[in-house]
Amino acid sequence: MNRTFAPIAALVDELVRCGLRQAVTSPGSRNAPLILALAEREEIQTVSVIDERAAGFVALGMARATGRPVAVTCTSGTAAANLHPAVAEAHQASAPLLVLTADRPPELRDVGAGQSIDQLGLYGSAAKWFVEVGSHEPSRATAIHHRALGCRAWFTCAGGRPGPVHLNFSLRGPLAPEPGQVDAAEWEGRPDGRPWTRLDGSTGAPDPRVVEELGDRLSGVAHGALVCGATPAPVADAVTELARALGWPVLADPVSGVRCGPHDRANVVAHYDVLARVDAFTARHRPELVLRVGEPPVSQSLRCWLEPVPQLVLDPHGTWHDPSRRAERLVAGDPEPLLAALAESCRPAPDPAWLDAWRAADALVPGALAAVGEPFEGAAASVIGAALPDDALVWLSYSMPVRDVEAYLASSPKPLTFLAGHGANGIDGVVSSAAGAAIATGRPTCLLTGDVALVHDAGGLMAARRAGVELRILCLNNDGGGIFDFLPVARHADAAMYERHIATPHRTDLSQLATLAGLEHRVVATAGEAAAAFASPGLVELRTERAANVAAHGAVLDNLAATLSRQQRQ
Repeated sequence: MNRTFAPIAALVDELVRCGLRQAVTSPGSRNAPLILALAEREEIQTVSVIDERAAGFVALGMARATGRPVAVTCTSGTAAANLHPAVAEAHQASAPLLVLTADRPPELRDVGAGQSIDQLGLYGSAAKWFVEVGSHEPSRATAIHHRALGCRAWFTCAGGRPGPVHLNFSLRGPLAPEPGQVDAAEWEGRPDGRPWTRLDGSTGAPDPRVVEELGDRLSGVAHGALVCGATPAPVADAVTELARALGWPVLADPVSGVRCGPHDRANVVAHYDVLARVDAFTARHRPELVLRVGEPPVSQSLRCWLEPVPQLVLDPHGTWHDPSRRAERLVAGDPEPLLAALAESCRPAPDPAWLDAWRAADALVPGALAAVGEPFEGAAASVIGAALPDDALVWLSYSMPVRDVEAYLASSPKPLTFLAGHGANGIDGVVSSAAGAAIATGRPTCLLTGDVALVHDAGGLMAARRAGVELRILCLNNDGGGIFDFLPVARHADAAMYERHIATPHRTDLSQLATLAGLEHRVVATAGEAAAAFASPGLVELRTERAANVAAHGAVLDNLAATLSRQQRQ
């Protein structure tokens, strides 16, 4: 106990009392008091990650997988700036991240002292709450300040719409746990392990007026659709119950938890992204009304097709995530009891032919996909679910992997969990995030990634190795940013400049990267081999060509369009 360690120990003690169980540290001298205060607590699983950028995403993956706040600490200077990408993603994805940055004391700021930058409000609007903790003289009042601050930081991070909270600690010496003249009794918390301050919220039942009005809006609409994106809590049973009552299809993003699982999936349409790109289907099947649960799905094709359609949105946090600006009503709160109440209160007028048409079209997509030659990245994405363990957690990388899984992964009874960087939608830290999810849950964790995202987070491979994480990684390697080949820039830019500066082939030998990370490396040629690769830890590489991949996507659409056209003529 000394004047530096005592207040930090008090704050960390409050975080533990509130429920902190996981933390990530990066090395440093200025943040040594923070590191040691976290690591010495037996209640906290503390993971050491050398690179702060990777550390931020390891903590983010842990928070996304558990839904609970995770602390990450770093030293002063650019170390803190390296956490910014993870903080931005946490803000966008509603992930509870407790960012504890060490800083120089005020007298060493802006005077040329080493390892010092302006850290006040460093993360801008990405931080849900920022506090300059301050350098207080040891006293009972200082102890109470730090204990109350720890509680407020925890409940702010976890409550309402979760997000990152940034506490900046301007630390003077001593920075080592040397004995000091401190009265331990002054730093005690409340008896019986209670937090200094506890915040209690009310979930409550749905507002009867809202249930009645939404039920009236849904009633009598035969040709509607339920669209399900990412949500912080399970909604599968409630969604499918309402869909069954209305006779509507459920367009379920894999990360929603509705596409796969043991619940009733009779109304689930998996391949809506493909259907939304085929005129032979879209011309006749645009819904009259959409009820969306959670975040918007990734599919731009779906969003564009549904843009003219009136929409009702059930968003747990009321975050106004409505890129089309078509929502006529936004309802905040837990969607599960509201969905259950709507299933009982609405007066449906189902048209069996409407749902049958969606089911029939959805069933045609696997055949259209199978008719395309391999290797094809979409084919690999379509079959990964079959080879995964029942309790597997799958992290999906942007840019193409998450889109391919959304388009081609079939519905399955397996209780699989899919996670992705569904906030800022970047390729930042995908390996580190998957490693964090594995650490937090202890579940078999798989990463489906492209080659650029893998190379971009090569440091995450080292972090996973140091943490003892055994990832199962399938890399769809087309030697560049394959998503750009689908965009107008690929057709209109100078070919040489496009290839070097946008497609960015890197020519990395992934076997060497695997060796550096201590991973077994295998190369596969077919979707079946790729799926089987998830059976054990290692780095598996499916090599494809970008131009061939674009052509294969087009061939799937052509095959489906031809089949639908034939059926419509019959």
